[in-house]
Amino acid sequence: MNIGQAAAASGISAKMIRHYESIDLIKPGPRTDAGYRIYNDKDLHTLRFIKRARALDFSLEQIRTLLSLWQDTHRASADVKALALEHVHALDQRITALSEMRDTLADLARSCSGDERADCPILLGLSDPAQDRHCCSNN
Repeated sequence: MNIGQAAAASGISAKMIRHYESIDLIKPGPRTDAGYRIYNDKDLHTLRFIKRARALDFSLEQIRTLLSLWQDTHRASADVKALALEHVHALDQRITALSEMRDTLADLARSCSGDERADCPILLGLSDPAQDRHCCSNN
């Protein structure tokens, strides 16, 4: 199948497939005499693997490692588990940071009367450097 068909079947755009090839995440498909890339079922399986890993917010480097482990039939599952748990820990940290940001913004919004007056606790909170301690400490 050509790149358009592979894109439709995998749910990854042709542009992203080309990008993954350009960064050596996947091997470029062989080409026809006319220069079109050709993809097979194994390629589709790999593309779907990448799509699912991206949906779980793994980085491209983590996906590169996962692909390598997936393709190594002699791998230790402990290596895969360690990578997954490391990612879970990073996600937990991001969830905590996002929750703190949400709570801070919700507090600022509650303190705003939302009327025609010019004074705005939300803008005051955003412009106050002392607020940096309470939110956005990861930025």
